[in-house]
Amino acid sequence: MRFRFTAPLWEWRSQANWFFVTVPEEASADIREVPLPPRGFGAVRVRVRVGGSTWSTSVFPDSTEGAYVLPMKKAVRDAEGLVEGGPVEVELEVAEI
Repeated sequence: MRFRFTAPLWEWRSQANWFFVTVPEEASADIREVPLPPRGFGAVRVRVRVGGSTWSTSVFPDSTEGAYVLPMKKAVRDAEGLVEGGPVEVELEVAEI
């Protein structure tokens, strides 16, 4: 299961220097429907590509928006020149299928 989307980079206000991109509602709904083994915090393992950077991580359900959020580590933000509020073009693949 693969998704491509563009979404703004945002900083979690409760924890400085933690940045995320919200997975669109339709893609989040598709991910929720996949039968996956239970993981902490409802996390789902994914492989991600942003620009020339690729890595494995997990997306987490955001209880306030009902969508998943993708953490954007500092090394990727720096390598790809990403800034808060700026668009991030994401290729995301669910890794547990």
